[in-house]
Amino acid sequence: MDGSIADDAKTLDVPAVMADLGRRAKAAAAELAYAPASARDAALRAAAEAIETREAEILAANARDMAFGREKGLSEAMLDRLLLTAPRVAAMAQGLREVAAQEDPVGRVLEEWTRPNGLRFRKVATPLGVIGVIYESRPNVTADAGGLCLKSGNAAILRGGSESFHSAGAIHACLQEGLRAAGLPADAIQRVPTRDRAAVGEMLTMQGAIDVIIPRGGKGLVGRVQAEARVPVFAHLEGICHVYADAAADPEKARRVILNAKTRRTGICGSAECLLMHRDYAAGQGAATLAMLIDAGVEIRGDAAVQALDPRVVPASEADWGREFLDMILAARVVDDVDAAIAHIQAHGSQHTEAVLTEDDAVAERFFARLDSAILLRNASTQFADGGEFGFGAEIGIATGKMHARGPVGAKQLTSFKYLVEGDGTTRP
Repeated sequence: MDGSIADDAKTLDVPAVMADLGRRAKAAAAELAYAPASARDAALRAAAEAIETREAEILAANARDMAFGREKGLSEAMLDRLLLTAPRVAAMAQGLREVAAQEDPVGRVLEEWTRPNGLRFRKVATPLGVIGVIYESRPNVTADAGGLCLKSGNAAILRGGSESFHSAGAIHACLQEGLRAAGLPADAIQRVPTRDRAAVGEMLTMQGAIDVIIPRGGKGLVGRVQAEARVPVFAHLEGICHVYADAAADPEKARRVILNAKTRRTGICGSAECLLMHRDYAAGQGAATLAMLIDAGVEIRGDAAVQALDPRVVPASEADWGREFLDMILAARVVDDVDAAIAHIQAHGSQHTEAVLTEDDAVAERFFARLDSAILLRNASTQFADGGEFGFGAEIGIATGKMHARGPVGAKQLTSFKYLVEGDGTTRP
């Protein structure tokens, strides 16, 4: 299967196709496990060059997907997730180069020690094997996921959303071109060649072929994956991100961060969905903060205290707390103190990303200590919830679970480990 697949032929025998993908991925993973880092990095650089060379093809494929998305009635925020532009294509290529430039995550000695009996132990990073990535409308995930799997020595089976079918195919072709140029098996990065949702069901039960599934998308997708998967899953629930403006917040910093956290890109998982304001901040800065957001086109859904600050505020319903809008909508509430903010986040958050705006070290420390979200920030926008901003080059998603990986999942997080033990004719008494 290559990136040139034109459409999702309904005549496909989906179980047979998926079984074939699994067999080929398993064989490719065995080769990647001992392929030198230099070859994997060369493939990433060649793929980046192919993306730049084929920019016109990628944008043309994306135009087809955008037309499809509009016909389906996607929201403006979802269309923004789907849209590719020349700068976004360039960013994909740059992301692959940054991943290539990173230290090889495979073969790292994580720990080493010697026992009194002379046995020497090394705990060494190894690839996970075959990673299945199921994602929705963002076509750049094709490059990010494929590149990170390759860097970490894993084979990948990518299943993009129906909206991004053609864009993903064009990008996938570039990844396979990079693999061939470096003398690595093209099957190391495969793409599910159909929009048929039955392919997702097959992936979730491919024990023995897929070692871990990573879903990247909305609540419906992630819920299905968690409910039906028979292979391990790196969970990524909704990005219900909160910003708490404390009484000791610097007004200028706070307004700048709040505006960016909500409006920079509303359709990404790091977009702020709820603003919590200390009653003192609300009294002094609340009206100006709300006016800034509303004037920028944000609909505020607030409690009674927030409504009193600006007549344009829409009354919030109970369903608005803990809701991922992915749009120019922000829930807002006035709270008594940092503990009340923490309680609200614990009740309504998704353990993704939260920010505290304060100049009070004690408040920041309490916020950091009492919350268990994957990413906690102080005086910085929640939009930094991104692997590239962490220095990972790219990410395959934000893991909100507590097993194996948390936060941005980069190449290092896509490794496991094994123990290498050396003796000298050593026997156990």
